[in-house]
Amino acid sequence: MRRLLFLLPVALFAVIAGYFTLGLRGDPSLLPSALIDKPAPDFALPGLGGKPGLARADLAGRVALVNFFASWCAPCRTEHPLLMRLAEEGKVALYGIDYKDKPEDAARLLAQLGDPYRRIGVDREGRTAIDFGVYGVPETYVVDAAGRIRYRQVGPISAADWERKLLPLLQKLGAS
Repeated sequence: MRRLLFLLPVALFAVIAGYFTLGLRGDPSLLPSALIDKPAPDFALPGLGGKPGLARADLAGRVALVNFFASWCAPCRTEHPLLMRLAEEGKVALYGIDYKDKPEDAARLLAQLGDPYRRIGVDREGRTAIDFGVYGVPETYVVDAAGRIRYRQVGPISAADWERKLLPLLQKLGAS
């Protein structure tokens, strides 16, 4: 009986260790989204610097990338040259949502680095980001022509992400 009492904590430890070992096998950069293959949330945001804002209706009828960014976000600056290249190529409509940022700071950032977005919505309180399920910036969503979220990129888009993940998906969805 004493041996069983001694083995019980050892067995419990083995089960817990096994559980955590299996949990660590996955890719930690993959954060699941409950919105994949569901309609993009309804939103209507004011524009940046007096320009037209951004609403869900602006995404209708075409494949689009919706990029959440902020001027205070260092990884956003890392992905910015790629976003500029994508905007120049014009293969996909790129929209920005300025997340929990001062509009004047976002305008200053885009004046410095360039503005790759067709439209920008200012999500000052972060409500739209919550509706999308944003964990942090940058995050980018692929929205198909029917308005459904098809993919979520957590963190900055790298050239490898673009070539391996996003570009094939966009081609499959019929982006020009």
